[in-house]
Amino acid sequence: MLTTKTAGRLAAAVGLATGALALATTSAFGAPAFPADASAHYSFTTLGDPADPTFNQLLGINDFGVIAGYFGSGSPAATHPNKGYTVLPYSADRFTNENYPASQQTQVTAINDWGNTVGFYATTSGANYGFLDEGGVLRSVADPLTTSKPPVNQLLGINNNGQAAGFYNDAKGNPHAYVWSRYTNTFVAVNPPGASSATATAINDHGAIGGFFTEANGTVASFIKQANTWKILEVPGSKMTELFGLNDEGVAVGMYVGQHKKTFGFIYEHGAFETLNDPAGVGTTVVNGLNNAGQIVGFYTDSKGNTDGFVAFLHLVGIPTA
Repeated sequence: MLTTKTAGRLAAAVGLATGALALATTSAFGAPAFPADASAHYSFTTLGDPADPTFNQLLGINDFGVIAGYFGSGSPAATHPNKGYTVLPYSADRFTNENYPASQQTQVTAINDWGNTVGFYATTSGANYGFLDEGGVLRSVADPLTTSKPPVNQLLGINNNGQAAGFYNDAKGNPHAYVWSRYTNTFVAVNPPGASSATATAINDHGAIGGFFTEANGTVASFIKQANTWKILEVPGSKMTELFGLNDEGVAVGMYVGQHKKTFGFIYEHGAFETLNDPAGVGTTVVNGLNNAGQIVGFYTDSKGNTDGFVAFLHLVGIPTA
């Protein structure tokens, strides 16, 4: 399925200060306000595998425009399983299946510029394992600290330097973020200050790590870690901000829960949040990945209740110049 539509944009400004070994937050004094909508400056194209027109999620995109994603809701797993794929944007007939051998379900979550992908697969017992696919050579990945039963590991982001971001679950079901090295097969913990649980979702070529975590008060905030510096991101007015994608320029994307518990995508750039909604799914949009060329992918729920993948890019028509 392949359709195209255009929406339109406003500006938002929320500051974020940073410093070595310092915490920063986007929260402001006074009554909070949600970020202004940036959607009018983006063109959106709905893209989904025809194998399942009712459920598609696009999760990652590399600088050549190749997208990682999957179809199938996974509910129930036996009859509607997740099935992974890669696809070129705007090419509904060019889906390439990618599923871990003998798995019940597979999600392809990220792709780098070499065409290597990461994701996770599920067995019939409910166990989740991360995987790396390098030109068809697959490798299962699981942090040895995993203690959940069944075990849960997922890889959610990959860069061009052999590093992947993900998490494992402990015996209580709490996620713990890590970065895995493909070359050394080592896992490095990522522990945001004050976190009771954390998930790493993205890593760029400069080694910056992005993700989200749960604070002691139950608020879900996001983070970007560069060396020993942490940025803590919280969309003003929201108790849930989840970062899913981070490019080499430090631009981040994700989702937040806004008024009436609706879900909105966001773009975070130069210390400011902007809301991004697919016009066919306002209040149901999740922005999941972006590349260095400004292409963005994600998904939304349409008026029929289907989950549809989308590709968006910034257009300059009608934008006033300074």
